[in-house]
Amino acid sequence: MGFTAYLRGFVPWIVAGVVSGVVDWRWGALGGLASGLLLLLQDVRRGVDLGALILEASTVGYFVVVGAVSVTHPDSSLRDHSDVLSFVWLGATAWGSLAIRHPFTLGIAKRQTPREYWEMPAFLQVNNRITGAWGAGFTFIAVSLAVGSAVDAPAWVGVTAHVVGLAGPIVFTKVYPERAQRRLLEAQGAAAVPR
Repeated sequence: MGFTAYLRGFVPWIVAGVVSGVVDWRWGALGGLASGLLLLLQDVRRGVDLGALILEASTVGYFVVVGAVSVTHPDSSLRDHSDVLSFVWLGATAWGSLAIRHPFTLGIAKRQTPREYWEMPAFLQVNNRITGAWGAGFTFIAVSLAVGSAVDAPAWVGVTAHVVGLAGPIVFTKVYPERAQRRLLEAQGAAAVPR
């Protein structure tokens, strides 16, 4: 699976983070909502099944809630915890999609994998593991940021948590499907050899 397909799903989060840092959290939330809605509408217009847009729909939901709070209560304490909350939300999206047996990465994978592979147990298993890696990364970042905030840790702790928590799933997403496909092809080749 190409990572660029995953990166597209995180564009609203990146927009929100950049705009919040440059302007303030209200504009960040509204920028995240606007970019999330734009990407969701593009996918719907292209005919992408709504079941394949779990991350996108969850992202819009997050920015609707946070955007509403940021505009109606700009001095809310939520402002100081929006980074932790965003990773809690992303983690809940990943773990929740696994709980309902529809990993959020499945929709992304289906957009770049031929249809004949979609019903294979190995295809679902790969996506379960990739979604689990993202869930673990998001959870790691959320916990690290929450603990760092509670103990007033230096800023580099949060930066390190972001790098480690995102780099792991990025590498796993790049490497694991290729290895799983290679093992599957080897197993099919071994099964085809007469004994």
